[in-house]
Amino acid sequence: MEKLSNPQKTIEVLQKYNFSFQKKFGQNFLIDPHVLDKIIAAAEITKDDFVLEIGPGIGTLTQYLAEAAREVVAVEIDSTLIPILEDTLSAYDNVSVINEDVLKVDLRKLAEERNGGKPIKVVANLPYYITTPIIMSLFESHVPLKSLTVMVQKEVALRMQAGPGTKDYGALSLAVQYYASPYLAANVPPNCFMPRPNVGSAVIRLTRFEETPVQVKDEKLLFRLIRASFNQRRKTLQNGLVNSQELDFTKEQVAAAIATLGVSPSVRGEALTLEQFAALANALSE
Repeated sequence: MEKLSNPQKTIEVLQKYNFSFQKKFGQNFLIDPHVLDKIIAAAEITKDDFVLEIGPGIGTLTQYLAEAAREVVAVEIDSTLIPILEDTLSAYDNVSVINEDVLKVDLRKLAEERNGGKPIKVVANLPYYITTPIIMSLFESHVPLKSLTVMVQKEVALRMQAGPGTKDYGALSLAVQYYASPYLAANVPPNCFMPRPNVGSAVIRLTRFEETPVQVKDEKLLFRLIRASFNQRRKTLQNGLVNSQELDFTKEQVAAAIATLGVSPSVRGEALTLEQFAALANALSE
């Protein structure tokens, strides 16, 4: 079958099945072969790899993944796309499609059954409204991951790799960098999609650390502290933590913990590194 990365072929398939885009699923299909090649290259897919694809759409990227990987499992939430995928992927015997919300699939079990529990690679052209929940769910549920190569909104990609003191730095930067090393692989303009999104996009690869770069006694506390610090960016770190609904520390406890970092009491959360947040969490967990 002719590749779906040809825009005419995409239009032909959509018309054949009388498919209409659903806003609630944030559907934007890739129609640029160069971008698809960049995704495969960034994900470093080999014939040894088991790949989980999230949101295959009509199967454009899936075709490329099937040719590069040993096996591909694609999880698609929109049931109207399933007959299309059966058609567009019929030539590939190493692909299976699951019609489900990826946040409800037991991905650890899937990795165990299909890949013997060895690390898998995840590749996805993610709906932008649900990018962060999907990425954080993959990390927090401790699915055995080698890497996660995703198409996201460009500003989200910039946030993932931002450092302390920059305007893009925030809770997402710290959460991603706690679990993985981010690499921005490509910028992707709106005209590479059908329909065109209103924003620029980027391909980012997150390579999972074998061991987290900081050691904390209480991971959940670390993330509660990070969220509280950035919920109200204009507040000092101390006020943000004392006034947070998620935390239960006195002003004295917070002040003493901040003092152990050797920083000013009026410091803002956006100035702290991941190492400093870890030290703060360890001081407060005592």
